[in-house]
Amino acid sequence: MMKAGTSVIFLPCSNIRDTEAFYHDELGLPIVQRQADNLLIFDTGYGYWGFCEYADGRKPLSGPQGVCLSLNLESEEAVLEAYETYRGRCRVYREPAKHPQFPVFSFFLLDPDGYLVEFQKTGEKIS
Repeated sequence: MMKAGTSVIFLPCSNIRDTEAFYHDELGLPIVQRQADNLLIFDTGYGYWGFCEYADGRKPLSGPQGVCLSLNLESEEAVLEAYETYRGRCRVYREPAKHPQFPVFSFFLLDPDGYLVEFQKTGEKIS
């Protein structure tokens, strides 16, 4: 099997400026690439999230039944610290809690397009 050096997930957004304000200004993710005036790529530390305001008008894949973007933190305490940082500045979808089925402690925010953004500590190693 081919081994990739890095990966980028590209997602449609409705307003690239609102997306930049959320992921860069609020969450602090670095912008590693800006293409034209409608595409941004953010560095999550372990991969890249790209957002594009497509000219063909395609809709975001968001909401509770859509895409969930998850950031894995080092501890449950780090999850709680992140929650305290963002809860007054961003739309909270779900407060910190242990997942009833999986070994995960997390909370969820909603980005401007309704994508779920999870901050989690998993009980299992992800490599």
